[in-house]
Amino acid sequence: MSELFERNPKSVLAKNLRTDTSAFDKIPSGELYIFNGTPYPTNESSSSNTTTGPVGPAGSIPQSGTYSYHLSQQAPYEVPGGSLKIIDPQSFPVASNFAAALFTIKPGAMRELHWHTTSDEWNYIISGQGRLTVFVAPEASQTYDFRAGDVGYIPNTSAHYLENTGDEDLVYVEVLQAPIYNDISVAQWLGLTPKQVVKDHLGFSDETLERLPQVKPYILPGDPDLSKTNFTETKL
Repeated sequence: MSELFERNPKSVLAKNLRTDTSAFDKIPSGELYIFNGTPYPTNESSSSNTTTGPVGPAGSIPQSGTYSYHLSQQAPYEVPGGSLKIIDPQSFPVASNFAAALFTIKPGAMRELHWHTTSDEWNYIISGQGRLTVFVAPEASQTYDFRAGDVGYIPNTSAHYLENTGDEDLVYVEVLQAPIYNDISVAQWLGLTPKQVVKDHLGFSDETLERLPQVKPYILPGDPDLSKTNFTETKL
């Protein structure tokens, strides 16, 4: 805004805003970019305060066209091991072909092994620490450790997980370029595949086959003691 006004003749600006050129005597020189502004009032909807956005004569923008969505007010989907919130064009229509999920994973728990069918995935770690393995078919895989502030990238159709390796909640955002948030759960995929087919491929016992879920878990509970290897006390 500051550069726009600095780089146009004051006479044009005055004509455009129906004022005198003296109205622009205090515009700053150069791009402000980031600067200290005036704090917003507690009541942002106050019509008497000129720092808030006014409502036009046609009324407020309907939800289908609004450019803001309060994910902080969305109730999380709670599962054993953590929680998640999903935002995509179904809940935020104006954000076409954009989907994201905010995950909170408890210590020792993990975002289940999964892949996405139509989009690469970007991760931004907000807090905590985690470990991720990416499998790129048919035979390549690599493991990475992440901390708050790190960014991860997973190519489309590559299977991966994200495990909380710390002693505090791992919170991160998962971003897709997709018209709806979706993934393929490896556990659910196996659970919905004929048991004999799974047994032929992986050699699972009948007991293991019976434990496979038919509803995707999203997050799997774990133990902060990462040396634990037996999780049969709970069925998905």
